[in-house]
Amino acid sequence: MAETKTVFVAFAIEDEKQRDLLKGQSLHPRAPFEFIDMSVKEPYDSNWKDRVRTRIRRSHGVIVLVSSSSHNSSGQKWEIACAKEEKKPIRGIWAYSNDRANIIGVQTTTWSDVNISGFIDSL
Repeated sequence: MAETKTVFVAFAIEDEKQRDLLKGQSLHPRAPFEFIDMSVKEPYDSNWKDRVRTRIRRSHGVIVLVSSSSHNSSGQKWEIACAKEEKKPIRGIWAYSNDRANIIGVQTTTWSDVNISGFIDSL
């Protein structure tokens, strides 16, 4: 069995259902990995950035769920910047088949088992 990888998932809160679907893929025995995320279910408190940075540091890499909602998500933008500061591998995955938004500096690809597993296996 492959080593379990810890992956931080950065997403806009509007895309939470897509994050849940992605997390469900972690249960597939072919590509074992663990997701860590900081869902924004409550208003940010004063130390959320410290908690998120700690989780990003503990992660092998970061998956960014990219959608048109990403452009207005200040939390997701900060998480991406933090991942870059921490020199973590980042891969963007388009959250929806009909939404091809781009985030400058994030290589983004289609949502598929091959693309997700390939990134995680490379960590």
